[in-house]
Amino acid sequence: MLNTVQIQKVLPHRYPFLLVDRMLEVDIGKRAVGVKNVTVNEEFFTGHFPGAPVMPGVLILESMAQVGGVLLLSDPRNAGKLAMFGGLDKVRFHRPVVPGDTLRMEVNVLRDRGRFGKVRITAHVEAELAVEGEFLYAIVERAAIAGDEMPEGAEDGHS
Repeated sequence: MLNTVQIQKVLPHRYPFLLVDRMLEVDIGKRAVGVKNVTVNEEFFTGHFPGAPVMPGVLILESMAQVGGVLLLSDPRNAGKLAMFGGLDKVRFHRPVVPGDTLRMEVNVLRDRGRFGKVRITAHVEAELAVEGEFLYAIVERAAIAGDEMPEGAEDGHS
């Protein structure tokens, strides 16, 4: 089990964009299970939608992707890298996610081709399926995102 402090050692995401509260299970290369506790205090509920708060679908997908990111980046081969969206397939929303819900997200590796692959992710609220889909991913070097030229020592703050 990983708490938010431990998750932040794996994922680069920080408030307000860290959307995983706890990892219940991580079986490197195979599957992971994570949890997002959805509270009325989330900033996005201010405008989505006043009087009828619903978690935006794109943020549910991001939360699901972050659970996948913990799985992928926990693999020692991917240490210090980033997991990026490559695409989404067969995504279906089955129920709204509202304040008070706990999203339980499960990711299963379907295909791993080194830097690229595909996972199947489901999100449940209690026993009810909320969202499902297949996510394509790419594992990239952080320097590739920051630009080709990264000063020596920059990754540890010594540039």
